[in-house]
Amino acid sequence: MASLATGQRLKSAVCGTEIMVISAPDADLELTCGGALMGDNEGSNGDGIDPNFASGTTIGKRYVTEDGELELLCVKPGDGSLAVNGTALKIKESKKLPKTD
Repeated sequence: MASLATGQRLKSAVCGTEIMVISAPDADLELTCGGALMGDNEGSNGDGIDPNFASGTTIGKRYVTEDGELELLCVKPGDGSLAVNGTALKIKESKKLPKTD
């Protein structure tokens, strides 16, 4: 478990995914990509991507928890998908802008 800080960059140990923390709660979280813990340094854990977390990440997309307390920005895509404490993150929906006439 680790505490995340706004602006922190993390790399996946099993694929090319890199993220930047946009906002995070003060609680300790277990952030994974492809089923492996993410860290400051890229490295291979040799296990490969967990098939349950192999949806991939998309550059420029924001990933959030259900409650919206954690928000991450994908800065480099990869084959693994993001999860916190074993729960997959979802892509943040964009807000519709009001029409201007």
